[in-house]
Amino acid sequence: MAHARVIRPVERGDLAVFYRHQADPEAARMAVFRSRDEPAFTAHWERVLQRADTTVRTVLADDGAVAGNVLAFEIDGTPLVGYWIGREYWGRGLATRALLALLDELPRRPLYAHVARSNAGSIRVLEKCGFEVVDERSVFDEALGTAVDELVLRLS
Repeated sequence: MAHARVIRPVERGDLAVFYRHQADPEAARMAVFRSRDEPAFTAHWERVLQRADTTVRTVLADDGAVAGNVLAFEIDGTPLVGYWIGREYWGRGLATRALLALLDELPRRPLYAHVARSNAGSIRVLEKCGFEVVDERSVFDEALGTAVDELVLRLS
């Protein structure tokens, strides 16, 4: 399966779209994520784009519009993947196609993903891409001020 059209390197202009996507209250609720204000979001993405251990790509809709982002990064030496797709693009298979395309670029295995137990759509995307649940945990999210029940998935 060819994935070349679904992702490309991030361009500066993409960040405004990424900001709007993460500011969507419904998307943030689904991801169990507290949206950042614009200065915090910009500072966060400046750090992300500078990290040598991070591969980040823009996800493109079929018409070429910026639909979200997909990335691989490390936390404490653990290789992780993540993605954010704008709500207007949900249900089109973009997250699955984008993650598969990113996985084609990444030889490293295993890879991990953490997802809120309540985020059935994201769990389905990860499983379609070959990830399997290997752990479940409850972590305190300081930004949300509450514990979040998470699944840990691994791609071997």
